[in-house]
Amino acid sequence: MKFIFPALKKFMKRDVQPGDSNQNSISFKEVFHTIDENISFFKHTFSDSADLTIKEFNERNIRGILVFLDTMADKDKIQRDIIKPIMEAAVTPFENVLHSVFLKSNNLIKAQQALLNGSCIMFLDGVKELYMVEVGLSKDRSIIEPSNEQVIQGSHEGFIENLSTNLHLIRKSFRTVNLTMEHITLGDQVQSKIAMVYMKDLANHEMISEFKRRVHHISMDYLPGTGALQELIEDSTWSPFPQILSTERVDRVVSHLNEGRVAVLMEGYPSCLIIPVTFFAFFHSPDDYNSRWMIGTFIRSMRLVSILIAINLPAIYIAVIGFHFEVLPDDLVLPVVSSIKNIPFPPLIEALVMELTIELIREAGVRLPSRIGQTIGIVGGLVIGDAVVRAGLISNTMIVVVAITAIAAYSIPTTEMSDAVRFLRFPHMILASTFGFVGIIFGFMFTLAHLCRLESFGTAYFTPWAPFRLKDIKDTFIRLPLWKFNTRPNDSKPNILKKQSLARGWESNEKKEE
Repeated sequence: MKFIFPALKKFMKRDVQPGDSNQNSISFKEVFHTIDENISFFKHTFSDSADLTIKEFNERNIRGILVFLDTMADKDKIQRDIIKPIMEAAVTPFENVLHSVFLKSNNLIKAQQALLNGSCIMFLDGVKELYMVEVGLSKDRSIIEPSNEQVIQGSHEGFIENLSTNLHLIRKSFRTVNLTMEHITLGDQVQSKIAMVYMKDLANHEMISEFKRRVHHISMDYLPGTGALQELIEDSTWSPFPQILSTERVDRVVSHLNEGRVAVLMEGYPSCLIIPVTFFAFFHSPDDYNSRWMIGTFIRSMRLVSILIAINLPAIYIAVIGFHFEVLPDDLVLPVVSSIKNIPFPPLIEALVMELTIELIREAGVRLPSRIGQTIGIVGGLVIGDAVVRAGLISNTMIVVVAITAIAAYSIPTTEMSDAVRFLRFPHMILASTFGFVGIIFGFMFTLAHLCRLESFGTAYFTPWAPFRLKDIKDTFIRLPLWKFNTRPNDSKPNILKKQSLARGWESNEKKEE
């Protein structure tokens, strides 16, 4: 991992050639003396783009030019907030109208960025300054419940692609003066706005500084989204397990903020990243806290048991058929033998074919429209399954194993963890076909050791089990009554950031850059 940032700087940063018009490398450029020179600058910068609109007006013998991007600015707002105040101010001095409507600046680079964000720029003849006003076009979708995180009880509000709206939803749900919001800009060519939200009296400020340091090391022309940001700042990219929680639910974010964690949002994306998190946070659902604690504990325990089923059930089937047939009860020996005696493939090939078929059906159902996707699921589950059994290619027992495995994997409420669990079943299947139960035990021990070694921004990933902390077990695989939640979890207070930073090579990268 210590080589990730030199690699990013080498391969992801756009090479700037002599004469390139990349203005982001320049932080300040003064306004020209004449309007024509300023207009030439914007025409050259936007390469005569078709959506660059330039309108001229003459009011009180003063010549002016309005510049805006037709695809980003709202013409109704321009008419209402710019042209109408200027035309109606017959008595008021023109300078007073300008100061009440526009923001004044003498930086063309700042004006260029404002145009991209939906502002309108005005130049006046003989004035070596420009005036800006925000008239951005708003085309946001409505606030609805996220389709991949639906709950039975609780709030049905979810984030959308507008950053200001998302911050408003958090502030509305968490009205306290201790809620802090910070903005960070990323991207060398196309700048992306990131917002960091946390409780200043609860969050660990060392962890906040560590997050800022990792973010400032990113050198890319364009940040594709929250998924790319998550990959660039996480502790171990080589691990299949996610170390940052991604959610679109407002109530889930507010709950984590109240525990001292940090939320990271990005303009244009509805997902919110939560740091730091533990392994058990990926199996929590708002329904667990909206139902009775015994029911919540039972359902949450089933989710954790589903991990063992989704990872190990196909491997156990392969090990039993290939190595340990004697573990089957006497009443099951004859049915299992009769179902597999005419199958031409070994158990590993049989399991791989069916598991890969299930993954292909899932991928097809996700990519196709919802109505067709449901049809694909029915066709894949009934027609294909029945056909391969009748053809004698796959046993009935294998169909049952694959069906139970798929249901167990999809019961995990977080998509990233579900993907990791579905991926891990394939190495376990190979180990089971090679070493039997010994291979399964070896794979389980290796996975458990890997979980105990992982960290999320200095927080032990498998806490409160490794290291063990009895007080925090009240909200892991069980959910005790809410009146027992009288202390906040200790996992949001990392204390080994310096050690972890040195292990990842962040310090060495800084020295190399210097």
